[in-house]
Amino acid sequence: MAVSIRIPTVLRPQTGGQATVSYDGATIGEVLAKMVAEHPGLMAQVFSGEGELHKFVNIYVNDDDVRYTGGLDTPVAAGDEVTILPAVAGGAR
Repeated sequence: MAVSIRIPTVLRPQTGGQATVSYDGATIGEVLAKMVAEHPGLMAQVFSGEGELHKFVNIYVNDDDVRYTGGLDTPVAAGDEVTILPAVAGGAR
């Protein structure tokens, strides 16, 4: 069983409309690398030019923000659920 990644609506055109994709891997970095290899349009949405997580996207593994659990080295296991949450800017002043 693989790790499931929930794709937000705004990024679904990059996955051919898929709301969820699944990959195997030992870390979130490995899983995300497989995701962007299959869906290259997601690369700039998820990763910075330096290969780090983009500062305007939050990645959660089972509701835990990976920025506080080891970043790209955060371990994942079969059955884990990953959520990609792009930051939302704007609002009333």
